[in-house]
Amino acid sequence: MRNIHCTVFGHDYKVSRNVTYHVKEYTCSTCKKELTTNSKGNLTELTPKFKEINDVLERIHVKRRLRLQNYNKQDTENLLAAG
Repeated sequence: MRNIHCTVFGHDYKVSRNVTYHVKEYTCSTCKKELTTNSKGNLTELTPKFKEINDVLERIHVKRRLRLQNYNKQDTENLLAAG
């Protein structure tokens, strides 16, 4: 019954996971089909290979964000101490 709804009305994709600022994972709220953005920015089916790629991308993205936050915090502290 779920697939009939999507066949007639189309999928109702919702963002299920933000991997990076540009890469996201989507899930259809009706039939639970999963998609992700590929390297060209197009939607593609979420296979185990893409799932693994997204996991690695997210890990790199989070580490980089934390490193930049710490760098900016140290920069601010240095400016306050010098001034």
